[in-house]
Amino acid sequence: MSRPDNDAPALRIDTSRPHPARMYDWFLGGKDNYPVDEALGRQMISVEPGVPVMAKVNRAFMHRATRWLTDQGIRQFLDIGTGIPTEPNLHQVAQQAAPATRVVYCDNDPIVLAHAGALLKGTEEGAIDYVQADARDVDAILRHAGKTLDFSRPVALSLIALLHFVSDEDGAYELVDRLTEVLAPGSHVVISHLTADFHPAAARKVDEMYKANTLTLAPRTRAQFARFFDGLDVVEPGIVAAEAWHPELGEPVPGQDDVISAGYVAVGRKP
Repeated sequence: MSRPDNDAPALRIDTSRPHPARMYDWFLGGKDNYPVDEALGRQMISVEPGVPVMAKVNRAFMHRATRWLTDQGIRQFLDIGTGIPTEPNLHQVAQQAAPATRVVYCDNDPIVLAHAGALLKGTEEGAIDYVQADARDVDAILRHAGKTLDFSRPVALSLIALLHFVSDEDGAYELVDRLTEVLAPGSHVVISHLTADFHPAAARKVDEMYKANTLTLAPRTRAQFARFFDGLDVVEPGIVAAEAWHPELGEPVPGQDDVISAGYVAVGRKP
C-alpha cells in the first residue's frame, strides 16, 4: 500500500462554494460536507426528491461493476473522480474477491485527500495509491498511476459520476480518448453519467442552480453518452439505467423502484 502522492498541493478546502464530491457525500448520508453543500443539495431535492436515492443507485452500480470486472479477471483499477470515501470503497469490493488487486484512486478535492488514509487500507497482497490531480491532467494521472499499475496489462478505468462535470469545451471526450489509448487490450472502461433525457424540466432547474454557484454541469443524451465508448465493445446489457445493469450482482437500493433514473451507465471492453 502506498501513501498519498507527495507532489499533492497543500490542503486548502474552499467552504465558500459547494463542491460536487461533498454534495454526493451528503446525498449518501455522509458527514464530510459543509452547509454550503447541504444548501445546494436541498435545493436540488426540492426540484427532484429522488436525488439521494439516485446517488445511492449510482454507487451501487459501481459496486456491481467492480464485482463483474473481478469475475472477468481484472486485477487493476484506475478510479478517477473517486469522491469522499464511503464504505465499501472500490478496492474493498475488488479485494474481497481478489486480494491481490491493485487500485489507484484520483481526485482533485482537498477533502478527499484529507481522508485518503481510509482509501489506502487494503489487503497485504494488493496495492493501493491515491493521486491528487484534476481529471483533465491526464499526463500527471498516468505518470503517478504507472508507479502502481502495469499498463501493459488490462486495467479497469472507472469514471463514476465524473464526466457530467466536464464540458465538451473542457475536453470531456478527449480526456476519455487519451486515457483509453494507453490501456492494454482486454481493459475495460466503466462510466456513469447524468442525462436530461428522463427529467428534462428538473434538469433545466438543476443546471440553473449549478450555474448560479459557478459549477459546471453537462448532462448528455444517450447518443452523446455512447460517444465515450467509440472504439470499445459495450458489454451486455449495454447502455442502461444504473439499476438495470446486472442487478443480480448486488442488493437493490431501498426506494429505487419509486424513482426514475437520472443517468446512463455502461461498461466497454477494449478489443
